[in-house]
Amino acid sequence: MKRIRKFFSEAISELRKVAWPTGAQVRVLTVLVFVASLVVGFYIAFWDLLFTEILKLINPA
Repeated sequence: MKRIRKFFSEAISELRKVAWPTGAQVRVLTVLVFVASLVVGFYIAFWDLLFTEILKLINPA
C-alpha cells in the first residue's frame, strides 16, 4: 500500500511540473490537426481515385 501511495504522490508531483497549454493554444492546435487531417485525406483520396481510373483503363471489367 505504501508503494502505491508513493507512486501516486510522485505522479502528482511530476504533473505539477508540466507546462500545460493555454485554452487558445489548444484551440489553435486542434484546428491545425483537423486541417492537416483533411489535407492528407484529400491527398490520399486523389491518388486512390487516380490509380483506380488507371486500373480501369488497363483492365476494363
